[in-house]
Amino acid sequence: MESKKYQAGSIISADLTIPNAEAIKDFYKAVIGWETEALTMGDEQGEYNDYVMKDAAGNWVGGICHKRGVNVDQPPGWIVYVNVADIEKSIEKCRALGGKVMKESRMADGTLQFVLIEDPAGAVLALTKEA
Repeated sequence: MESKKYQAGSIISADLTIPNAEAIKDFYKAVIGWETEALTMGDEQGEYNDYVMKDAAGNWVGGICHKRGVNVDQPPGWIVYVNVADIEKSIEKCRALGGKVMKESRMADGTLQFVLIEDPAGAVLALTKEA
């Protein structure tokens, strides 16, 4: 599958983080028609699977994740991921305009992978930088 290119401002994905992803993935498979692919994760309690959700053509559209490991502090519900041109600059603007940074997730090299922000009205959104 060819890698997608995202423009700044494009919605990339949406992830649902809940206590038991295993119990709900088939609900969305039946209701929407998504296919599921296990994604091995791990934490101090051992390995487990989160799920990549794909459309009928096999394109990744989102994830259904357990509220554990790297997602332990994610707020409940669907989180939409939006591509931005510069995550650091977006963080600065978020704070300057009365928003909050709830979580920064970094890759092994220290590069920001995504950041969860809360707008002044309390809504949560994830910002990321994809090619």
